[in-house]
Amino acid sequence: MVRALFPGSFDPIHFGHVDIASRAARLFDEVVVGVYDRPLKTLMFSPEERMALVIESFRKQKNVRVMGYNGLTVNFCKQIDAQVIVRGLRVFSDFEFEFRMALANARLSPGIESVVFITREEHTFLSSSSVREIAILGGDVSSMVPAHVSAALKEKIAEIGDQQSNPFGIRI
Repeated sequence: MVRALFPGSFDPIHFGHVDIASRAARLFDEVVVGVYDRPLKTLMFSPEERMALVIESFRKQKNVRVMGYNGLTVNFCKQIDAQVIVRGLRVFSDFEFEFRMALANARLSPGIESVVFITREEHTFLSSSSVREIAILGGDVSSMVPAHVSAALKEKIAEIGDQQSNPFGIRI
């Protein structure tokens, strides 16, 4: 059995993420979507909220499992017996980052392979940060994220709007 890990912060998950994981699920026996709990960036959603949104996104896919993790991704791969790390490339500028990450992971754990999926054309513009910014500024993200994520974004933005300023430094 070949198990693949698709790691990320998923803040929030969007259709590009869903597409990459779904395509990987056609090639591998099992795909674990690993929700990283402590990325070095400002997050909108808590680890628990992100986990819930990702779980709901893959509820109907039998060979996709969602797990949270912290620490090195290659160490998590070893914990769950994953032989492959799945990543996605949207645009050419993503290549250098993913290339360096794949080389670092190979140095840390030579037995774990990195497999990169090229995003589908309709998802090339999607990133979690652009989805958050569009949503914060009142734009419609319903074509970019599953319906439950769109609803969660609206709820979170309303919650943030009740505060003086939000964690992104944008006044609402």
